[in-house]
Amino acid sequence: MKLILTVIHDRDHDKMAEALLSHNFRFTKVASTGGFLREGNMTFLVGVDDSHVDQVIALIGQTCKTREQFVNILPPDAAPLGTMVPSPVKVLVGGAIVFVLDVERFERY
Repeated sequence: MKLILTVIHDRDHDKMAEALLSHNFRFTKVASTGGFLREGNMTFLVGVDDSHVDQVIALIGQTCKTREQFVNILPPDAAPLGTMVPSPVKVLVGGAIVFVLDVERFERY
């Protein structure tokens, strides 16, 4: 058995949930926040048999695509507000970070 831990952009979580449910995969969602852009993410925890890992990863790839977005990024040691006007920077957002972990034991009550 494997635990697939996936961090995706908040905008993609509804599509991801629908894709998993339509293929009868159970999951748990946990709200999280990214460290770089400090925007909302969603972390999915999906427990599957080894034979279903590739299918779940394919669903993640189909539903979570990267896209460009302009953001204002302040340096960590920025001067007080009003003294510096940040310029928008184009960054890639979205996509998914996927970890596949071995599960030593699984119990359902």
